[in-house]
Amino acid sequence: MIKTSSLIIIPSLLLVAVGCSTQENKNQEPEKEITPAFDISQIDSSHSACDDFEQFAAGNWLKNNPVPESESRWGSFNVLHDENELQLKTIVEEASSAKGKKGTNLQLVGDFYTSALDSTTINKLGYEPIKPHLDKINEAATIADLITTSVENKKIGSGAFFGFYVYIDAKNSDRYITYLSQGGLGLPDKSYYFPKDERGENILAEYEKFITKLFVLTDNSEEIAAQKAKNIIKIETELASNSMDRVDLRDPHKTYHKMDKAGLQKLMPAINWQDFFATAEFKDFDTLVVRQPDFFKALNNSFKKFPLADWKDYVAYHFINDFSGHLSIDFEQADFDFYSTTLKGVKQMKPQWKRALGKSNNYVGQPLGKLFVEKHFPEESKQMVLDMIHNISDVFKERVQQLDWMSDETKSKALEKLSKFNYKIGYPDKWKDYSSVNIKPTTLVQNVMNMNYHNYKENIDKLGKPIDKDEWGMNPQRINAYYNPTMNEIVFPAAILQPPFFNPEADDAINYGGIGAVIGHEFSHGFDDKGSQFDGDGNLKNWWTDGDLKNFGERTARLVNQFNNYEVAEGNKVNGELTLGENIADIAGLTLAYYGLQKAVEKKGKPELIDGFDHNQRFFLGWAQVWHTNAKDEFLINQVKTDNHSPTRYRINGPLVNMNEFHNAFGCKEGEMVAADSLRVTIW
Repeated sequence: MIKTSSLIIIPSLLLVAVGCSTQENKNQEPEKEITPAFDISQIDSSHSACDDFEQFAAGNWLKNNPVPESESRWGSFNVLHDENELQLKTIVEEASSAKGKKGTNLQLVGDFYTSALDSTTINKLGYEPIKPHLDKINEAATIADLITTSVENKKIGSGAFFGFYVYIDAKNSDRYITYLSQGGLGLPDKSYYFPKDERGENILAEYEKFITKLFVLTDNSEEIAAQKAKNIIKIETELASNSMDRVDLRDPHKTYHKMDKAGLQKLMPAINWQDFFATAEFKDFDTLVVRQPDFFKALNNSFKKFPLADWKDYVAYHFINDFSGHLSIDFEQADFDFYSTTLKGVKQMKPQWKRALGKSNNYVGQPLGKLFVEKHFPEESKQMVLDMIHNISDVFKERVQQLDWMSDETKSKALEKLSKFNYKIGYPDKWKDYSSVNIKPTTLVQNVMNMNYHNYKENIDKLGKPIDKDEWGMNPQRINAYYNPTMNEIVFPAAILQPPFFNPEADDAINYGGIGAVIGHEFSHGFDDKGSQFDGDGNLKNWWTDGDLKNFGERTARLVNQFNNYEVAEGNKVNGELTLGENIADIAGLTLAYYGLQKAVEKKGKPELIDGFDHNQRFFLGWAQVWHTNAKDEFLINQVKTDNHSPTRYRINGPLVNMNEFHNAFGCKEGEMVAADSLRVTIW
C-alpha cells in the first residue's frame, strides 16, 4: 500500500490560457487548465543528484514550503489533499442545501456533513450523547456483564480488550472466517508503555493527563479522575507487555492460529464464548482464527489481576476516547492536544469545515465518493492507466524470467501468480447501499453510531456467503492505492489518478515516475516478504523452493541493514524490518516503471529534451516530485515506531542508491547515492 499514512505531490501551478476577445475564440471550446508536469523551479542545483537526489530534485520546494501549524508534515500529498478537499467541500455543501430524498446519497452526505458542522448543537450537548452508554458500563456487576456491554459498544464503534471481525480466510480464500485480534491500547504502539528516553517518558505522562482530562470532562473530580488514569495505564501496560510487536505482526504465519470454539473456550475460559458471539450477532460457525493466542491467554489472567472497578473505568475511558472527536469542543480539543500535538507536533486544529469533511469521508465515504466520481473522474483515465498496468505487467514477466537467483520451478509459480492479478481502477463497479441508515442533520454522535452499526453488521453478515470480489477497501476520493494478498488484486482509487501521479497532458517519463511507480509498487507487494507468502489464488501457501527462499532472504536482509542506518531524528532510526515490505515495493516498483517507460519509448520513439532533461532523468524527477515532504521531528519519531512505510526522504533516496539505471541517467560514478556493488540490492 502506498498510503500514508503515505503519499505526496507538488503544488499544482495552473497555467490558465487567456484567449483574445474575438468571435472566433468565443466559438471555440475553452482551453483546459494544465498542471505543469514538473516545475523545474523546485530543483536546487547547488546539490548534486549523485550526493542527495531529494535535495537536488526538490530542495527549493522544501526550503519554500515549511510545515504549517495545522499539519505534522507538508508535502505534495498534502497539497493534493487540500485541492481535493475543496472539490469535496463543494459537493457536501451542495448536498447539504439540496435536502435530498431520505436514503439517497445526497441526503446521507448532506445531513451528515450538516450534523458535523453544527458546532452550536454539538457544544450544547457536551457529553450527553454518550452518557447512557457510560451509565450502562457502570452498571456492570461482573466481568461477564462488562464483556457483554463491551460487545454492544463494539457494534457502534468503541473497541476495548481486543478486536473481532470477519475477513477472508488466509488459508482458504474462497470463504470468510472469524478473526480475533489483540487490541485495547490507547497509545499507538506497545513500545510507548516502556519509554527509553525523556521524550518517551513525557509522552506517557501526557497520556495519563489526557485520560484524567477526559474523566474530569465527564463530571469526575480531579482526584478521582487522576486515580482512574493511573489504574487504566496499569491495565494497558499489562496488555502491551503481552502484545505482539509490529514486526511480528507483519508475518502472516505468526498471526494465523485456527481453532474451534471449544479450543477458544479452553484458551480463554474467563469469557463464555457462546454468549459472546450470540451478543455479537454472529452466525454460527465451526472454526475461527486467533491471531495472537498468547495475548488472549494473558488477558484471561489479567481479568483476575485487576478489580472490576478498574476494568469498568478502562472500558468507560475507551468509549469516551473513541467518541471524543465527535463531542463538544473541550473533548475534541483534549483529543487534538494529545494525539496531534504531543504525538505529532501539530500546533493548530483545522477549521470546523475541514474537520466536518474529514468525518464525512470517514462515515459516509462511499456515498460521498459516488458523488465525487460523477463530477471529477474522466473515464478516459481508466483506459490510459490500464494500458500502463499491462505494460508494467509485461516488464515484470520479463524480469522474473531473467532472474539469476531464482529456479525455473519457482519462476513458474511466480508467473502463474502474476497472471492471476486483478485490477480495480477509479471506483467500484457495484456501490454499497446505505439507504437504510438513519442520518439526521442534528445528531452527529447518533449518526456515527448508526453508520458504525451498519458497517459492523455488513462485516459479520459475510460469514457463510461467497467472497465479494467487487468490494473495495478504499473510497474513490482517497489519494492512495493498495494490494490485497487474499484477493490478489491491485486497486487505484480515482483521486490518485491526477497530477502529479497521473497527468494525461504530461510526457510519459513523468507519468511513469508517478503513477507508473505506484503501479509497480502495488504489483511488487504481491512479491514482497509478506505478499510472497500468498499464492495466485490468495492463499497463505508456500510456492518457493528452499533454495530460492534462502536467496530471497539474503537480498532482503541487505535491504533491512541498509534502511536500519537511516536516522530521522537524533537517536531514532528507520526500522528496516518493519518497513521491509514497503521498501521492497518501492525499489521493485520503481525499477518496473523505469523499464515500462523504456517500452513506451521504443513504441513512440525517443522524446526530445524537456527543460534540459532527457526522459530517463525526468522519470526520476517525477519520482521525487511524488514524495518530497517536510515533516516535524515528532511526526518522524512516531512514524518510525508505528508505520511500516519509511519516511519520504528515504522513499526518494533509498531505492535510488541501488539502481544503476539512476546512476547512468545522472552520470553518477560515486557519491552518497551510489551503493558499493557488495551492498547494492536488486530483488525483482
